Amino acid sequence: MPSLILAISRLQNTGTDNFAIWVVNAPYPSGNVLRDCVWPASLNEVWGEWCQMFSGHSRLDLPRGLSSQNPDANPEPILPRGQRGSYSSRLMQHLGISLWRWVFEGNILASLEHSRGIANGKNTRLRFRLEIRDPDLIALPWETMQREAGRSPMSMSQNLLFSRTTCNVEPLPILRKDPGLNILLVLGEDDDLQLEEEAKILSQTLAEGNTLGGNLSYINVPCMVKSLVQPTPQELISELKTGVYNVFFYAGHGLPDPDGGLLLLGPDSTFNGMELAQALSRTGVKLAVFNACWGAQPAAIDRQAVPYSSLAEVMIRQGVPAVLGMRDKIADHESHTFIQAFSQAIRARKPIDEAVADARKQLLTIYKFNQPAWTLPVLYLHPDFNGELIQTFEEGNTELPETSLPGFASQSHVACLRPTSGDGKTWTLRPVITRIGRTIENDIVIPAPSVSKHHAEILCRNIFNGSQSVRTYYLQEKSTYGTTWILRSNGWQQIHRQEVTLEPGTQLKFGSTRSHPWEFVIEDS
Repeated sequence: MPSLILAISRLQNTGTDNFAIWVVNAPYPSGNVLRDCVWPASLNEVWGEWCQMFSGHSRLDLPRGLSSQNPDANPEPILPRGQRGSYSSRLMQHLGISLWRWVFEGNILASLEHSRGIANGKNTRLRFRLEIRDPDLIALPWETMQREAGRSPMSMSQNLLFSRTTCNVEPLPILRKDPGLNILLVLGEDDDLQLEEEAKILSQTLAEGNTLGGNLSYINVPCMVKSLVQPTPQELISELKTGVYNVFFYAGHGLPDPDGGLLLLGPDSTFNGMELAQALSRTGVKLAVFNACWGAQPAAIDRQAVPYSSLAEVMIRQGVPAVLGMRDKIADHESHTFIQAFSQAIRARKPIDEAVADARKQLLTIYKFNQPAWTLPVLYLHPDFNGELIQTFEEGNTELPETSLPGFASQSHVACLRPTSGDGKTWTLRPVITRIGRTIENDIVIPAPSVSKHHAEILCRNIFNGSQSVRTYYLQEKSTYGTTWILRSNGWQQIHRQEVTLEPGTQLKFGSTRSHPWEFVIEDS
């Protein structure tokens, strides 16, 4: 997919209002162009009006040097009253158009249009990434940029994928190919957030598959969600090392801090962004999502923004490929809507930037254009990362469809494997073969150190008895040290490299004799 990276930086020693806008990377050699410009006073006014209009939703200070307006004053409206449509929606559109016109002018606009043409010629979209190098400008909602009234904002364009980035980073290592999602969900301290409800929504959405228009369950990837409630930093780091997670999700309270913000894990437990970023990058996490205040905002000292201090920027600079934070506080109901739409799009194998666009559209549909909800999520992508979180269909294994086997479509039962304790997830067995192991590429993931990467397989075969076919299930043990046990009449029996028949009610242990038993069951579909 062709990519264009656009940078905006304040010029030093030339006055506070002088900026450079240039194309850092374009899909054709002559597309890397530069333009010097001055920050217009009209943008000061509309940004000040934005902060006044949404003061109940945003506590942002006006960037130092970009406005001399008193934020406590009541300025004259920027747009005339009495016109059709709400004033807030027209103000939001006016800010988006004003930002577009300041950025895309002359050779910058020509580079964008030429890059779009190249992408269109390849029958794909342009991946557009915006790098804001001046910390005072990060607070602005650049996701609202739109060319003119009636056009979609860039962050929801049909032929462009929008994200932010920072180019002052080390190259990414070769990333592993993940066939599924393995999410670590951390619930931190915040009495105002419905953390348990949020965890439930995320887990259910991922487990139940796509429900936004049509039955798309056949393309949904396997997923596992592990929750930690108010862990200590040591417990969090230990869990990251134990599991093979590719997504980290934090819900809780956050505070601005020069080292990437502070996450409040518990009543007396904090974790700064720099420390967490190092732990995430070392353990191979590809995407970090933060439903916390100021995740995409820099810290400030005496109202002077600190460069590269936002949680999202620190994460990218420490080697996390993708970070999704909030530009400001997001309401619980808005967050739940976003989580549902975003996770469903990710599970349908969409790239991260496309999934964010889908979720943004869902926010816009439900909470309307005159509300800032759709502008709050801010996505940062490492310049080397293509946004693909999991394997595409071309990279994955070929699956045998259920209807290709005689008698399968007519069966009225479903085979499952579930913990005997009753408080864990029930896994529905796949047609033909279900793989069990420690790593994410398995269909049933058991993230315990004593479980092998490819521990066992459950095979389903059609056994013909005259004119009828009967499904029969077998466990094929494949672990390194034979750490699989089956419950017989005389107690637990160890099996190694064997194939055993599974009957309803058969109990199994994987990895250790002290592990929780699993039960093989057959239920009506």
